Amino acid sequence: MLLNSGGLAVTSFASPDVWHSIVQCIIVAVAVLTGNVLRRKVEILRRSLMPSALLGGLVVLLLKLWPAFNDVIDKRMMEMITYHTLALGFIAMSLGASKDSNRANARTVIDTGTLTIGTYIVQAIVGLLVTIPMFLWWRNPAAGRDVFYSAGLLLPMGYGQGPGQALNFGTIYQLGAGEQGIDFHGIDFGLSIATIGFLVGSVVGVVYLNILNRKKKLTINQVEVETVHTIEDYESRNDIPHSESVDKLTVVSAIVLLTYGLVYLLMSFIGGMDLGNFGEKTLKPLVYGFNFFWGILFGSLVKVIVKKLLKMGVMHREYLNEFLLNRISGFMFDIMIVAGTAAISFENLKSIWLPLTLVCLAGAFVTFLYVRWISFRIYPSYKYEGFFAMFGMLTGTASNGMILLREIDPHYDTPAANNLVLQNIPAMILGFPVLLILGFAPKSLNATLISLAILVAAFLVATLFLLRKRK
Repeated sequence: MLLNSGGLAVTSFASPDVWHSIVQCIIVAVAVLTGNVLRRKVEILRRSLMPSALLGGLVVLLLKLWPAFNDVIDKRMMEMITYHTLALGFIAMSLGASKDSNRANARTVIDTGTLTIGTYIVQAIVGLLVTIPMFLWWRNPAAGRDVFYSAGLLLPMGYGQGPGQALNFGTIYQLGAGEQGIDFHGIDFGLSIATIGFLVGSVVGVVYLNILNRKKKLTINQVEVETVHTIEDYESRNDIPHSESVDKLTVVSAIVLLTYGLVYLLMSFIGGMDLGNFGEKTLKPLVYGFNFFWGILFGSLVKVIVKKLLKMGVMHREYLNEFLLNRISGFMFDIMIVAGTAAISFENLKSIWLPLTLVCLAGAFVTFLYVRWISFRIYPSYKYEGFFAMFGMLTGTASNGMILLREIDPHYDTPAANNLVLQNIPAMILGFPVLLILGFAPKSLNATLISLAILVAAFLVATLFLLRKRK
């Protein structure tokens, strides 16, 4: 900062503070481009089916082993990018979500949503069965007790939900552990699970695909299929022009940001309330950690309002272009993956590498078996397509599921792709109580044990529902 002749503060544009945030964004952008080049040019990486964003994030993570580069990366900034892009991506998805089921029947969609929640629950159970005993009996000679009893619950957040939720709940668990005098790096634990989940979905998925291919149980598509859509495919007669007094993308982006502004107002309102000791330590962290959930609710609400205004004739143009909203959500999720991976600290992983390894291995094994078992039951006519779509999503993101599915169903001839998209609504409804349990568990060891018992009961109910008799 400088002072002019009148004594007023003037910003120096040469100041490092001015460029700090931009430099971090440039690093993320370069990482995305690097990941894309690696995936396109390196055969083994292309065959691994790993997302380009993950490759870019891993490049940044490896470069952080170089102390000079590690000092350039702002861990806090990367965490904030991950936090906000999660909500913005879901808002764009909610504003642009189509109701076209395209041959996916309601019963199968509900079953798919139940499978999603059932997998979250079994991942949570497995995670706790690793971390509770380690908390009680294992000691790290270098760091003492550094395994938080509830840490296993971050497994479904990392594997099932991805970097955004892994960060949100990792923060809640890190703060909860700190209040009890436990030095637990929850943020790094959660983000590491999310990164490993991408690798599990890609590597395990590809290996299993090739095993089935050699056994002649399915045929892998040998030609890379690229589905090209243009904005004209999603335009209607009432769409706003591409560029009038304001660009079309500007308008759509402004609606997404406005919706996030409503989310912020809600969270700020609740955050300003006096909710007592329980509310301060339990409810408020969950409110801010659920920014993605409020984004989905407000995104759906804004979409309904826009549709009503169009129907009433108050609004004459269609502002919610599905193509642009899909591009915005894709952009946000790619940035989220890179930033979430880059936010991992190798220094903090030194004290949690053993529980992290055991949780991730157990989670990968159980997720594979459970999803395969249920998928063969609820998708009898396209069991492998259904399995690969769900396994990819439940270890990485929906993009991983679609990438694996495309290897054996390049033109999406089965309903597997639509199941993957439409299951979000029942999964959200069924999964909200599970998220509340995950927010309650870190309060004490007894709360975690109670949560474990509830999760076991919920798992039995969900599984019995999926195994019910079918016509």
